[in-house]
Amino acid sequence: MPQRLNVFQVAPAAVNAVLGMQNYVEECGLEHSLLELVKMRASQINGCAYCLHMHSADARKAGETEARLYLLSAWHESELYTARERAALRWTEALTRLSEASVSDEAFAELREHFSEAEAVNLSVAIGAINTWNRINAGFRARHPQDRQRSAAA
Repeated sequence: MPQRLNVFQVAPAAVNAVLGMQNYVEECGLEHSLLELVKMRASQINGCAYCLHMHSADARKAGETEARLYLLSAWHESELYTARERAALRWTEALTRLSEASVSDEAFAELREHFSEAEAVNLSVAIGAINTWNRINAGFRARHPQDRQRSAAA
């Protein structure tokens, strides 16, 4: 599938605005490992190959295990994730699938059990940021490195 357009070239100011939000997320105090799991899970739901490629590599560099990455789409059936991570993943799914159902009181209660009010807001901003990146990259078919290498070899 060919890339539709390069957003970095076409609209650098728009990209910089989203990068500003992403920079906030990276400095908000939430654990890096948690943020990578959230980015991966939202990207799985949204089918964004570019973001999945990037965040799986970032997670591995930060020490994430292969097993936790492989089982992420079935996190609710695995004991490999902490209660805090599970609450974040449930919240990620609820906000990412907002068009399918409203966010349940149970998901919010679980979130608040493991996250302060400020952390809950920061997590929600992080989820919003990755969903924005997913829509940009999937919509315009951003090419992850293996795609670029494969098309150059062809």
